[in-house]
Amino acid sequence: MKKNIGIWIDTKHAFVIRLSNNSHTFKTIESNIETRERIEGETKKYGRFGGQYLTYEKNRENKRIQMTNQFLKSLLKEIETCDSVVVFGPSKMKNIFEKEIRNNMQLTHKLAGVSSVNYLTENQIVAWVKDYFKSLD
Repeated sequence: MKKNIGIWIDTKHAFVIRLSNNSHTFKTIESNIETRERIEGETKKYGRFGGQYLTYEKNRENKRIQMTNQFLKSLLKEIETCDSVVVFGPSKMKNIFEKEIRNNMQLTHKLAGVSSVNYLTENQIVAWVKDYFKSLD
């Protein structure tokens, strides 16, 4: 039987559901992406240096991008051994992850689809993945 994986992805975490031989495993991967971070010692939104103002937005954005890339790399490792994968979830993180899969030549043929799905319980996520791969067969 094929090894199929369904990934429900959000900014906070991802649920990886592995299907093989009529059984499934459920794994949670935390993203550790901080969307509202306070930097110690930061008092204002800007600093004054002569006639220039410096904002901390660029530093925050770079940290957030770095944390997102680490999260996506950990998910890419999960799908290396599967036959096909479906990515679904409520946020735009699924589209960012789809782009990462399509940029990886070894994994691009494994992508079965990307779908927008609202927040689901653990049992609903497993049922959704099973139904999705049954409809492909």
